[in-house]
Amino acid sequence: MSRVSIIGAYNSKFGAFVERNRETGEVKDLKSFYELLIEAGRGAIQDSGLEAKEIDAVYVGTCSPSLFIDQEHVAPLAVGIDDALRLKPMTRTEGACASSSLALYEGIYSIEAGRSRNVLVIGVEKMTLLDTKGVTHALACCSYYPEEGARGVTFPGLYAELAKAYQSHYNIPELEFRRMLATVGALGYCNGAENPLAHFGPESGMVRQKLFTADAILNLPLEGKGSNVLIAPPLRIHDCSLVSDGAAALVLTQTEFARTLRRPFAEIAGIGHSEEHLPLSRRPSLHRLDAARDARDKAFREAGITLGQVDLAEVHDCFTINQLLCTEALGLSEYGRAGYDYMDGRFTRADRCPVNLSGGLKAKGHPVGATGASMHAMLYQQLVGRPIGVAPKKQPEVGVALNVGGSGVTNCASVLRRQG
Repeated sequence: MSRVSIIGAYNSKFGAFVERNRETGEVKDLKSFYELLIEAGRGAIQDSGLEAKEIDAVYVGTCSPSLFIDQEHVAPLAVGIDDALRLKPMTRTEGACASSSLALYEGIYSIEAGRSRNVLVIGVEKMTLLDTKGVTHALACCSYYPEEGARGVTFPGLYAELAKAYQSHYNIPELEFRRMLATVGALGYCNGAENPLAHFGPESGMVRQKLFTADAILNLPLEGKGSNVLIAPPLRIHDCSLVSDGAAALVLTQTEFARTLRRPFAEIAGIGHSEEHLPLSRRPSLHRLDAARDARDKAFREAGITLGQVDLAEVHDCFTINQLLCTEALGLSEYGRAGYDYMDGRFTRADRCPVNLSGGLKAKGHPVGATGASMHAMLYQQLVGRPIGVAPKKQPEVGVALNVGGSGVTNCASVLRRQG
């Protein structure tokens, strides 16, 4: 079975690429789904050093283009990247926020099976053409609709249930819990402030407000303009990731071929894909991500690594509570201790194993279908010595991505190892 490596990556800028006329309600698309997909695909191929004709297959991960932009059948859009891709097989994958990690895994399987030598993986989403109600509905369709979305339960509401279960199970006082969540949010803003591709990047309001500490967030008013308004108790606006547009892409190849390029690359040393019950009501527990831990175990076992070998991680902070849950699922913190570890200053750029140097979903942005590919692209750039934004204090050798789709349902853990 061929080993598989990443030899090229691209991440578009993430943001809200729309212009709204408040008087007429007209919405102008400033960068379309189609443009984002093609930009990312072309960028990754160029970064790989290959020509488009050398790509054998394309996998496109996207969550809900039919609801966000009225477009299904999106994989063939990749033909527009280059005419040399015409007649190549193209497949779309969907797994909510983990859609493009699933695209990555399908690309890996194709190379391992000998069906492909070189594969292009793209993740893309255009969310901001819809208003808040429309986005809420589209995302609610990723829940168990009969008893969650159909009853008005939103994704902030679902993660609020996880937050309440976590706080209750570990008996964390309310003010202490708020500080834990604010510490996580502030770390995302601090890292995102140096990522030029981030939605909340160097020129954003978060930088102007200097929301880089827990106190800065906790001292915001709770009501009115500029407030940290309550969204779904106990989660507030600064606990929630961004509604964003963006795309990211990767080029995969056989590791044997990657070695011939005589430059650094990242081998996909191990992957784990684990699914949980879709409805919260059927979960045996809500205070931890059992399927995410299982995905981690699979990935670590395949890679032959231990936790102590991990130099940095990108985890799925769709809400601040999920950064705590993912940090614990990876084993970087003991169960129930992640919040305390973050408050103690762990996982910053100065730590032995920093988390979300990209700014995470909280600051980089969360175009749901693009998120998995983006997490892997950001890790790849760190591992090959071309970090985008914050760099760790030493050159990392092993990075881990933990991408979660839905309310802890589709869990994808990947171990990337620097080579070359």
